[in-house]
Amino acid sequence: MLASGNRALVAIVGPTGAGKSELALYLAEEFQGEIVNCDSLQVYRYFDIGTAKVPPEARRGVPHHLIDVAEPDEAFTAGEYARRARPLLGEIVARGHLPLVVGGTGLYLRALLDGLFPGPPRDESLRRRLAERAARRQGLLHRYLRRLDPASAARIHPADQPKLIRALEVCLLTRRPISAWFADGRQALQGYRVLKLGLNPPRAELYRRLDQRCAEMFAHGLLEEIRRILAMGYPETVKPLLAHGYRQALQVLRGELDLRKAIYYAQRNTRRYAKRQWTWFRREANLIWINGFGHEAQTREAACRYVRAFLSEPSLGA
Repeated sequence: MLASGNRALVAIVGPTGAGKSELALYLAEEFQGEIVNCDSLQVYRYFDIGTAKVPPEARRGVPHHLIDVAEPDEAFTAGEYARRARPLLGEIVARGHLPLVVGGTGLYLRALLDGLFPGPPRDESLRRRLAERAARRQGLLHRYLRRLDPASAARIHPADQPKLIRALEVCLLTRRPISAWFADGRQALQGYRVLKLGLNPPRAELYRRLDQRCAEMFAHGLLEEIRRILAMGYPETVKPLLAHGYRQALQVLRGELDLRKAIYYAQRNTRRYAKRQWTWFRREANLIWINGFGHEAQTREAACRYVRAFLSEPSLGA
């Protein structure tokens, strides 16, 4: 059990398929930990196969948090994640346990640890109008932003529609440029020491395993999972169905792709996603990379050494 006042937090990150969940379960058993999900798809109910959730019966009695907490049609942002996760950390520490923040969504981790600017919530109606205008006229959103917020326009690529829409949304709703909100700073997580571990498996082997996992998802009921979700009345446009794997499976159900091509595109897109995750986390400050997959003995031993040394450090205020 952690000593009173030792507010320690361990984050386990890395590309999809690297074995973060396996390593987290091992560390939770070794150090009396509780797992806090940091995957933007696993927060959604009913999306199990395509998100590679650890099923309840395989969690070995380790508490898991922020899994299956949102409806498929519910907007769940990085800001909402941080608002829910921060109180959980305090509850876990109060029980004398170690919070293990586990997942591959870098923006969620950044929101949790560094905070986000206190801007307005999403306005779906405004977002739709902006997207419609962007579809009618290429480059229009970037031109709008250059007039309203030149500083943000200079750093946002003209083709990055999600960021353009968010910047315009903030400016139009608050009458203040998003760059000015950023200048005010963010509210970082206070009172915790953080150890960040990143899994770095061999790339060729990871890609091989991802290809295999994608094929197995289709073989083990991905199409049926989507049919059940649609039968509940959720539309095909809900956010999780836009993710790699789900998007291609939905195209099979629509008759737009055959199964072979769907698996091919799902595999390709998943590999690309893993590469983007590597790129994101390589920019993460003070992250310790561990070579290997999370289930491998040498990886677990290295992670244990880092965590044990980290927990032996003097606590805050000591």
